[in-house]
Amino acid sequence: MTDTVETAKPIDPSKLEKALASADLRVLLMVMFHMTGDRTWLEEPYLPKRDVALIPDRNAGFDEVTQAEIRAAALDILTGTQAPAVRDPGDDLMHEMMSKCLGERKIEPGYATMMREEVGFASRFAKWTDAAVAKEKAADREMLVGIVGAGTAGIILANHLERLGVDYVIFDKADEVGGTWHVHRYPGCAVDTPNHAYSFSFGSRYRWTRYFSPREQLEDYVIGIAKETGVWDKVRLNTTVEAVTWDETRKKWDITVSSKGERETVAVDVFVSGVGQLNDPMQVHFKGEESFKGEIFHPIDWPDDLDISGKKVAVVGTGASAMQIVPAIVDEVEELQVYQRTPQWARPIPRFHDPIGEDQQWLLDTVPFYADWFRLTMLWRYGDGLHPTLRKDPNWPTPTRSVNKINERHRVEMEDYIKSELADRPDLIEKCIPDYPPYGKRILLDAGWFKAIKKPNAELVTEGIDHIKENAIVTKDGERREADIIVVSTGYRINRMTARLNVTGRDGVKLEDVWGEDDPKAYKSITVPGFPNMFVVYGPNTGLAHGGSSIFMNECGGRYIANFIVRMVEDDLQVVEATQEATDEYTARVDAEHESLVWSAEGLNSYYRNKHGRVTSACPWRLIDYWSMTREADPEVYRTEKLESAPEKATATG
Repeated sequence: MTDTVETAKPIDPSKLEKALASADLRVLLMVMFHMTGDRTWLEEPYLPKRDVALIPDRNAGFDEVTQAEIRAAALDILTGTQAPAVRDPGDDLMHEMMSKCLGERKIEPGYATMMREEVGFASRFAKWTDAAVAKEKAADREMLVGIVGAGTAGIILANHLERLGVDYVIFDKADEVGGTWHVHRYPGCAVDTPNHAYSFSFGSRYRWTRYFSPREQLEDYVIGIAKETGVWDKVRLNTTVEAVTWDETRKKWDITVSSKGERETVAVDVFVSGVGQLNDPMQVHFKGEESFKGEIFHPIDWPDDLDISGKKVAVVGTGASAMQIVPAIVDEVEELQVYQRTPQWARPIPRFHDPIGEDQQWLLDTVPFYADWFRLTMLWRYGDGLHPTLRKDPNWPTPTRSVNKINERHRVEMEDYIKSELADRPDLIEKCIPDYPPYGKRILLDAGWFKAIKKPNAELVTEGIDHIKENAIVTKDGERREADIIVVSTGYRINRMTARLNVTGRDGVKLEDVWGEDDPKAYKSITVPGFPNMFVVYGPNTGLAHGGSSIFMNECGGRYIANFIVRMVEDDLQVVEATQEATDEYTARVDAEHESLVWSAEGLNSYYRNKHGRVTSACPWRLIDYWSMTREADPEVYRTEKLESAPEKATATG
């Protein structure tokens, strides 16, 4: 992602001078150091103030005189033609630069290595020990990797395989790549992580128009990366996976797929599930719904041609999708009813809808290293900083309200925010303040939710639904409300994950039987005993609930899998399978860590937990921890089998 030309490209001085007025000075100082190597820009009086805001003050706490000095020096440096003095700072210098840029004095050294990968100074891609020998080995055994899912997870792993030269095929039931950003098309659908952090560590930079971009841009970005990197050509779209079965004799997975009425079985050496967790809707049914004359659907099934103008719309649920839908449609509909079972904590983001101005875009497009450090600041602010505040204090007197002193402060801040937003509607305040600790459930971003539910045409209903009539919803208190459209925004069956692909491993054992209805477990969230040569990206306990992004987690998992494929080829391994011992030990560590965190708080019920109270979705680890544990393959804790002879060619049979 970094400009690697030998000399700096000429920059128009007048455009630069104008754009510098909009520059983030903490980012600009790092650019100046890259270009000159002059340590002046890493010392007083040019040290930015610490700012924990998600989108910080661009002046970085400097007074006006110092701001002017920095901009004037930047104008002089960046209009020169010298090559950058520092390209990849290396770990030690990167650590120092991060500390100075962010105003953080206690950054763990490991973050420097991780962030060098994130901004493109160092590669995250798997590598052969001897590329020529390994590629010949892979070709001789005709290795084929089968990936299910063409969202970010599948595209990430495919990029590793492209660079390694290992053959692969991707199956996706949709008519285009993009995963969740292609299949979800409801109004208001957007990312709740800043886009400069929610993006790949490789490929061309996308020109995001906002800090939190809409679904359409995310889909366009993912499709663009797939095409740019050659992955798109190896995706079989409109192809449904019906079954995945391990053949013990051939040591292969048979993936049975259907497309356009044709069925075939593709034999692969390695099977990877990249289906994610947000495309299997939780279908909640109500008594009498079959009599409803209007439209009734889950947000994932929002019709492209649906006209909501002047309609009476009911939204059932107040989770993440509903929080986006309601503000997006409230001004279009005649009447909006929101049926709430549990209120949600929502954080205010003052610049949530702010566009990224043309001057800022010009800096990101033009100035060397600017986009890299801008991305880093976003990654850091949406990273691990919150994690320590989510630990339960065993001596805390009110554990059902908050879990520690800082968590209590966050609760008070969010309560005050809700009260201020609803000051003119005191009847809504009690309905909207949750009775569980902040962050115990997925924390949401307020995209205008509280303003929407207090509009004259909106009603927040907290009475449970009893039944549905042909043109109305009747609540348990007997009240009847007319509706033309019902949106059942009730979440997803996230615990099914890969099991819904009808996977059968050794000895005819099905994955859905091993995991049960809602208790998925996997070694490092990636591999499962009894299912050799099978890997899962974004598996159990990888859902981030404190910061970061799913793309980051997918890149961690993708590298781990790619490194395993490297070891399989280089070490002539035909079979790799997680041991039960390693899986049990890892699961015990996950469960023990969760016991000390907010997601297992007393009396808390959320989709992070299964019916037995075990946390199966949320990741207990910091980003740096999961990144560290997935950097390298570890076949020493796996059951492995050597390649005995040249294997049969991977084939497709009708």
